[in-house]
Amino acid sequence: MNIKKAVITIAGKGQRTLPLQTLIDRDGTEKSVLQILIEETLHAGIEEVGLVIRPGDQAALLEVAGSHSGRLHFIEQPEPLGYGQAILSAKPFVGEDAFLHLVGDHIYVSRSDISCAQHLVKVAEKEQCAVSAVQATRESLLPYFGVVGGNRIKGSQELYSVETILEKPTPTKAEQQVMIPGLRTGHYLCFFGMHVLTSTIMPILEELVKQETAVSLSEALNTLAQKEKVLALEKNDWRYDLGAKYGLMTAQMALALNGNDRDLVLTQMVELLANREIGA
Repeated sequence: MNIKKAVITIAGKGQRTLPLQTLIDRDGTEKSVLQILIEETLHAGIEEVGLVIRPGDQAALLEVAGSHSGRLHFIEQPEPLGYGQAILSAKPFVGEDAFLHLVGDHIYVSRSDISCAQHLVKVAEKEQCAVSAVQATRESLLPYFGVVGGNRIKGSQELYSVETILEKPTPTKAEQQVMIPGLRTGHYLCFFGMHVLTSTIMPILEELVKQETAVSLSEALNTLAQKEKVLALEKNDWRYDLGAKYGLMTAQMALALNGNDRDLVLTQMVELLANREIGA
């Protein structure tokens, strides 16, 4: 498995304009969210990036892609028919290759020198199988994520064999079907928003799309795990949902506090708080 393609989905409702927004990256450079996401994939050795978009969005995305525009392939999803259908629309682009998948409304911040995507791709290439990045997440957030059930692989602190995947389960259902031995009480392994998928996912999605109007990736991955080896990689890094309330601001602060301008930003924050106290 040699992963050289990535698929980023940005056609969903509320996603379309987020990649056009501008942030200051960890290196102190002003970049579009799209540029930051593309560079995340490039750090993992990706050479071609497929963007799943709504018709009419290509020109705006090309404009903010900067020097990376030559790597992009645009895949139109005419109607927002669900996450699974968005990935399925990239089938002609990925062909028979395994591929990296990122969601276009998240920013990923690594705690180490290796990027989140690079870590995931490295594990997938070593294990020669599909791997989903996951993060231990408290029970109250289950309505927002796909949740993985399985067992920790012997001798590993970060890898789990995947047995079951549920999309946004209730706490009761999660406790019954996807509780992981050894995790802190009240926590579950939830999707991080980043996967390496094998081409086997495509015929599974095709069958599901025939049966349902809107198909989740969780449902397809659950079927994939019954057919072939699927692993979950537990991440201790950070993900930030740009579409959440104050999402862009939170992501910007995370990038700044983990980048070259950390001291400057901390100084400005202290001054801002001090001024508020004086004003009070």
